[in-house]
Amino acid sequence: MFIIDSPSHDAYFNIASEEYLLTKYPKEPIFLLYMNEPSIIIGKFQNTLAEINLDYVNDNKIKVVRRMSGGGAVYHDLGNLNFSFHTLLGNLDFMDFSTFTQPIVSVLNKLNIPARLEGRNDLLVDGKKFSGNAKLARNGKMIQHGTILIDSQMQILNDALKVNPLKFIDKAVKSNRARVTNLIDYLPPEFTTIKFKELLIAEMQRENPDAKVIHFSATDIQNIEHLVKEKYETWDWNFGFSPNYNFKKAIKIPAGFIELHLDVHKGYIEHAKIFGDFFASKSIHELEELLIGEKHQLEEIAALLNSIDVTSYFGKVEAPEILELFK
Repeated sequence: MFIIDSPSHDAYFNIASEEYLLTKYPKEPIFLLYMNEPSIIIGKFQNTLAEINLDYVNDNKIKVVRRMSGGGAVYHDLGNLNFSFHTLLGNLDFMDFSTFTQPIVSVLNKLNIPARLEGRNDLLVDGKKFSGNAKLARNGKMIQHGTILIDSQMQILNDALKVNPLKFIDKAVKSNRARVTNLIDYLPPEFTTIKFKELLIAEMQRENPDAKVIHFSATDIQNIEHLVKEKYETWDWNFGFSPNYNFKKAIKIPAGFIELHLDVHKGYIEHAKIFGDFFASKSIHELEELLIGEKHQLEEIAALLNSIDVTSYFGKVEAPEILELFK
């Protein structure tokens, strides 16, 4: 087994490194650990916009990254330790989560913390979740990865993942907002995420005497960064990959009541309908037609609205007011 402690706190880099390691080490078992600066990690089959508070995420410069595995959205920061096991697919049952969570449970039990695996894939203490896990199979290997909440900013977690469920109608996988807790209140005084990481690495070495700690080479880092540029930091992967959905929102501004309905396919607007009691000189159908083919992305919508005279469609308004409809 190779044990790798990522040198990066960049969520794009660390999520990309999981895919890179599948090709770099097609047969060797791997235990990867990493910590990310504030970021939201979206399950592969989720509608990104339906999982995040976009305004809050943008205002606080929180990265949004889609991972390769299914499951729900999670928040990462430096108070959260992330682990990723890579093994050959045929060695274990795909639905066996206990094998790869046992080292974490063992470390905590040795600290007299009554952690345990409950349900299919969650680790709990006192009935509260501190770790969620997901799996994927690819290229003959299986990856199980998960989070460990040590001292994460819970208020940011709640605010970043707070979304209006009435905006979206789709069949994408929805996150289950379980009651979660940090382990910091159960751990010894002045305990840190890094200290827990060190204990977990030591536990893995104890259970796997032949395990070897290795580091990403300069070539590895260059290749991972290439994958980041090519895929993991792109709008197409993180937002455009979302399943088809219908979006709706209504606003009340001095010019009147306006309601927007969008049909979105792979992140692009396929159909738009605008209703309201506003007065304008041009047919709103013209604007609906202009929206077709645009990304459901605020920057692109803003550019479109700034390129036209919005007052001709809605009366006395400014482009930022209309942009609120698309959030």
